[in-house]
Amino acid sequence: MIMQNIVVFGGAGFIGSQLVARLSAAGCRVLVPTRRRERAKHLLPLPTVDVVQIDTFDTATLERLLQGQDAAVNLIGILHGRRGQPYGEDFNIAHVRLPQNLAAACVATGANRLVHVSALGADPQGPSMYLRSKGDGEAAIRKQQGLRWTILRPSVVFGPQDRFLNLFASLQRLLPVMLLGGAKARFAPVYVGDVVQAAVHALIGPKADDTVGRIYELTGPADYALAELVKLAGIWAGVNHGRGRPVIGLPGPLARLLALLMELAPGEPLMSRDNLDSMRVPNVAGGELPGFAVELGVTHPRSLESVAPIYLSGRDPQTRYDQLRATAGR
Repeated sequence: MIMQNIVVFGGAGFIGSQLVARLSAAGCRVLVPTRRRERAKHLLPLPTVDVVQIDTFDTATLERLLQGQDAAVNLIGILHGRRGQPYGEDFNIAHVRLPQNLAAACVATGANRLVHVSALGADPQGPSMYLRSKGDGEAAIRKQQGLRWTILRPSVVFGPQDRFLNLFASLQRLLPVMLLGGAKARFAPVYVGDVVQAAVHALIGPKADDTVGRIYELTGPADYALAELVKLAGIWAGVNHGRGRPVIGLPGPLARLLALLMELAPGEPLMSRDNLDSMRVPNVAGGELPGFAVELGVTHPRSLESVAPIYLSGRDPQTRYDQLRATAGR
């Protein structure tokens, strides 16, 4: 069954923007709800995309958005939030209540197809608020009767405009040395284009029905320690004449102290104690669930080395365009 009308929650973000563009190019009509229309203005030129500004994602609003739609994609997630047990209210709203309400609204309106992008390591019993809330959100979706769901669990996602490798590269342009908590934590970074391909195929691919009721762990072909990734980001960005900055891993107590100080600083923290807790679980495939597969349209995911050096060095056309816009203050 080919879906023609799709609502993409989180469609203005890093992954969502690429997904919306791909769905539009495939002829789908895409609706992108957002709390700030300004953040989604880059999607407006796409011919089959509508952006609607809303104030809340309560059940009534979700049902209005889903009327006449065929499917929904949920990409909404946060990395930081107030503390609580098993998690604070911010995580509860974004990772648990929204998926729960969205699942119910999908069934109530007949748009009973949902692709939910969660996170590798999601587990109601996980070591962090982030992972516990992600796990409870998945559980709410799986319990919804009448819902045709697919859950994608990507590792950390890289690509132009990512907030992972680009952040580490930017910090190394400012700092003489990188002090790093969780330096030995392991990740299997996955290319944004492969995640988008998986979501598109789960919705409108020739084997989309084969993905219903399944959870996929999406990882790249290799895993790395966090310290390795930070070092590579500096090297590929040409920092310190292509050598990158020295990376010093902090012992646990010092790492938590630094994370606490970052939490207390103004703005969104670069690292939090909850992030450190999440890194206690290796962010790599566990082997018990399927990974990329033919029904997702990806059997050989792109490697970090084949993509990241291009955009971190500024050789990627989109990266150069974004840099020029930033310089011009646009």
